[in-house]
Amino acid sequence: MLSEDILYSPVASLALKIRTQKISPVELTESYLTRLEAIGPKLGALVTLMREQALEQARAAEKEIKSGRYRGPLHGIPFGVKDLLATKGIPTTWGAAPYKSQVFDYDATVVEKLRNAGAILIAKLAMVELAGGMGYNNPDASFTGPGRTPWNTNFWSGGSSSGPGAATAAGLVAFSIGSETSGSILTPSACCGLSGLRPTYGLVSRHGAMALCWSLDKLGPMCRTADDCGLVLAAIAGKDPQDPTSVSRKFDYPLNPAAGTDGTGRAGVTVSTATSKRRFKIGVIKDSTKDIQPEVKANFEQTIQVLQQYCDVTPDVVFPDFPWGNVVGTIVNAEGASAFFDLIESGKLAELQTPRDRIGGYTASVVSAVDYLQAMRIRGPMQRAYQEFMTQFDAVIAPTRSAVAPPIGVDFDKAYPEVKGGTPLIPAGNAVGAPALCVPNGFGQNGLPTSIQFLGAPFSEKILVEIGNAFQARTPWHEKHPSIS
Repeated sequence: MLSEDILYSPVASLALKIRTQKISPVELTESYLTRLEAIGPKLGALVTLMREQALEQARAAEKEIKSGRYRGPLHGIPFGVKDLLATKGIPTTWGAAPYKSQVFDYDATVVEKLRNAGAILIAKLAMVELAGGMGYNNPDASFTGPGRTPWNTNFWSGGSSSGPGAATAAGLVAFSIGSETSGSILTPSACCGLSGLRPTYGLVSRHGAMALCWSLDKLGPMCRTADDCGLVLAAIAGKDPQDPTSVSRKFDYPLNPAAGTDGTGRAGVTVSTATSKRRFKIGVIKDSTKDIQPEVKANFEQTIQVLQQYCDVTPDVVFPDFPWGNVVGTIVNAEGASAFFDLIESGKLAELQTPRDRIGGYTASVVSAVDYLQAMRIRGPMQRAYQEFMTQFDAVIAPTRSAVAPPIGVDFDKAYPEVKGGTPLIPAGNAVGAPALCVPNGFGQNGLPTSIQFLGAPFSEKILVEIGNAFQARTPWHEKHPSIS
């Protein structure tokens, strides 16, 4: 069993050790599998352990690397995926009891691309049932039980990518793949102290992923560092003929291979800092710290001080005024009810875990065509206003969440009744299909992590990763890890 220091290492560090044969893909995979078996169920993070397949892939990776056929920085790196991604011959449960025995005869494109990059899939990870499409209001919204953040297991790991958040933060996998429709990468990343990257809509193929909202769904990496997010996104981005919404754009990373010192073209999180020749333009959203938890506010204000070292920061930026949340909510209800029409009509909603979800599909089904079309129509003006607004900045910022992770067993609206603030950045970014990166920036109540989000223009992922790398080169938060065994 490898040490925790190694298992909590960023991908770039693991890649160096694998490429130079200081550790083997087999021993790394075995160590993560052992840790997953021991800790994964405690966190409500594990659905299916893929031991046999994973070790077979690890042995093949080790053989390739020893023979000089090194595929790149993900070669031999164990990872997990949210259990809405199809895996050939392995159950894909969508986090919901009615689909516990569902098996596909193909792999999702993201799974296939990561395999081609040499990464080793070791687990299907838990999620909120049906990615939250039925309107859940409580952490206990999966047949595997509530996801728990490893920083304090009495609190939620966030949703709907609850398993990827908990497993990555607890050192059970080197990285994971989550999905986001309206916050499901950023929220668990914030609750678990991770770096999470929601890509631009269409940059990553969704072929083989459960559809909740065709016009909103996105897949992206959940990692220990912004740098890791860049490495993973480079492997999964690009056009896929099997997904007509995917775009013909790649994401090239690392930013400056010549600067690397670790054998993978990397120089850790300092690459961006070393190669950046300009100061970034950052806008701070007005009122983003109003009526939020005091620790979240304090950490955000300290983060701004760090950003001012390498960014031109403009305070009190007024965000475009649109009904962002209402538009996203209407689309989620309408498209989700359509996606799960057969489940709703069959009456099998009654098999879902939470009472709210057992009726949510019926409520969503009565969204009128007029309301849905109005929500879709307003997205055009939203996108134009957003793109014009973002010409002023490389990114705009706000706390990722207004409060730390909510407690297990409490409805969300009752968890922190004193918190009434927040910003429209998560619904806005999803409505217009823009990318966002969140990174940890300290700790708040009950020893739980806090987080900051950087929202950018469409296809500005490189800039966001560069900003995140520079922040993490100056701060220690991404290096912290929970004590759990």
